[in-house]
Amino acid sequence: MSNWTDAELRELDAAYEVRVAGRRADGSSRTPVIVWHVVTDGELYLRSVKGPDGQWYKGVARYFEGFISWGGHTRPVTYTLDSSQDAAIDRAYVSKYGNGSPTRAITNALSKQTTMRVDPA
Repeated sequence: MSNWTDAELRELDAAYEVRVAGRRADGSSRTPVIVWHVVTDGELYLRSVKGPDGQWYKGVARYFEGFISWGGHTRPVTYTLDSSQDAAIDRAYVSKYGNGSPTRAITNALSKQTTMRVDPA
């Protein structure tokens, strides 16, 4: 389903963090927040470390539309809840960020409730 270019996926995969924001009812961007992300099987995924109670997640989940920024780029995107690749996503988080407590927090059951695939709008 991804419409990312190969170059964008390489850049996103190499970026340590991205900024994400949901959209408001008027179409404008909410305040961008830094999150960890992974690219798995040609798709971009992210999770809320605070699970469904995370403020940025609540903002994104209102319309499942918004924006992502990385390396000087900003793109409008859609967010889709998608837990179909959770095991691979867990492995990708550990590979990218190590196996410390922050990674364990983003790969726990609470955070997995918020697994979202991010696609260009």
